[in-house]
Amino acid sequence: MKFSEMPYERPDLEGLKQTLAGLTDRLKAAGSYEEARAVFLEKEEAERHIDTLATLASIRNSIDTRDEFYDGEMNFWNAAMPELEEYTKAWTAAMLASPFRKDFEAEYGDLMFVNAEIELKTFSPEIVPQLQKENDLTLEHQKLIASAKVPFEGKSYTLAQMGPFQSDADDQRRLAAWKAVGTWYKEHQADLDRIYDELTHLRDEMGRKLGYDGYTQLGYYRMGRNCYGKDDVERFRAAVRQYLVPLADRVYREQARRLGKEYPMNYADNALMFRSGNPKPQGTADDILAQGKKFYDELSPETSEFFQTMLDNELLDVLATEGKAGGGYCTGIMDYKVPFIFANFNGTQGDVEVVTHEAGHAFACWMNRDRIPGSYVWPGMEACEVHSMSMEFMAWPWTEGFFGPDTRKYLYSHLAGALTFIPYGTLVDHFQHEVYANPDMTPAQRHAVWKELQTQYMPWVRLDGDIPFFADGEAWQRQSHIYEAPFYYIDYCLAQTVALELWALLQKDKKAAWEKYMAYTRQGGSRTFTDLLKNAGLDTPFDEKCLREVCETASQWLDGFDLTGIA
Repeated sequence: MKFSEMPYERPDLEGLKQTLAGLTDRLKAAGSYEEARAVFLEKEEAERHIDTLATLASIRNSIDTRDEFYDGEMNFWNAAMPELEEYTKAWTAAMLASPFRKDFEAEYGDLMFVNAEIELKTFSPEIVPQLQKENDLTLEHQKLIASAKVPFEGKSYTLAQMGPFQSDADDQRRLAAWKAVGTWYKEHQADLDRIYDELTHLRDEMGRKLGYDGYTQLGYYRMGRNCYGKDDVERFRAAVRQYLVPLADRVYREQARRLGKEYPMNYADNALMFRSGNPKPQGTADDILAQGKKFYDELSPETSEFFQTMLDNELLDVLATEGKAGGGYCTGIMDYKVPFIFANFNGTQGDVEVVTHEAGHAFACWMNRDRIPGSYVWPGMEACEVHSMSMEFMAWPWTEGFFGPDTRKYLYSHLAGALTFIPYGTLVDHFQHEVYANPDMTPAQRHAVWKELQTQYMPWVRLDGDIPFFADGEAWQRQSHIYEAPFYYIDYCLAQTVALELWALLQKDKKAAWEKYMAYTRQGGSRTFTDLLKNAGLDTPFDEKCLREVCETASQWLDGFDLTGIA
């Protein structure tokens, strides 16, 4: 079914509650595994339908945040989901206490119970008002960003549409674009500070009500982390500072030399990798999608069928339009067993990475669309990002079709960008740990913490007030995950490390790399992150050796890559 044809109707909230409560009662009363299993499958179907309706409302709201109908539906779901959570948690508790737990584990594996135990640690009816308020604040933040109109060169642009100007090869124009974006953020900083301050205190309050020492442990549980903790992340951050920051620093020093700029550079100059301009995709959005189809057709039979389904059923909405929410994402529409990709094409290399990155998520969803329980369609967030970031590298043999004469530029900048991203993403994570360890910091103190940490993770950025907002230790406020999905961002860094591990294998044996990718992907969410890696024959990023060896291989590749004739 095409996306535009998928029906939406607001459900009866009280009816949903009664359905879930009834299923829980029937599970408790089941006299045999066969009876309990039948109730379990009914619950799966009901949950898929609830999720589908909420997802349809969310997608259509993000496509046009000005749409009053879906704006109202998001208000409904933001209030309804915390209320429904009480009923889903009651179901979870009944499953954990079921006398047929061993039978369920034998058929479906034990991870659903491991995750259920974590899930119960994230909720109490006592925090429903805080969850509702959190939803309201994150929606307010999303709408604020989506409403941005940045005056530039006599016209008005969204933040996403400013992207090409912020990487323009002309120094003055690029700097002016960064100043224009920085000015918009500066003008709205009071709201950005207020929203985050409220979110920080709200989350700290939730953590304490649930018996934790603040929000951090609750945040880890809410992220579903079932095989690593804060100490593992700290160990990874130390390896990033030891191995990756020096390599990334080298990349930016070489960039400064190419651009004829003094090191360290400001944000605007760091955004330009080549004096002749960053790599640009050739052709229109339709051309990019057509090359994406060629890539997936030739990569494997599975990817070919998947991408054709996406095109046939309007499951990609990728053009940047007025009123559209910022960023990009992939989600699943479970009643129809299909993924959906949302993005904002803006004429930069990021457009190609949408077709590879977000479609990597979508392909993993597609491959596991029939899994039971539905929670096994997707693994944890960090594991999901491996699908997407690795797919970007799988597309390298097809790069010329996307970039034409800019192919060499793209290959270099893609690898360099992956390497330099990890320190930034790790900084985002470290910053959030500091914030939630000290929730009573003032907005000014939070900015100061970011500015100090940035000198450790991103020494290539000059902080001298040259560009409003960005150069003042406030640039974290453009990272929506910090507002809307606390502690999420380190997942990208862990996944990028694994993706670079697969990239290193691609340099030696493409067939073996694809086989490991598929071995990883076929498991869906049926295993923990570390077990998914182990089963696919991949190293864990928590092992210092993993990042060290990735950096060694990448360093050799960068040294040997031919940039002759490219300034």
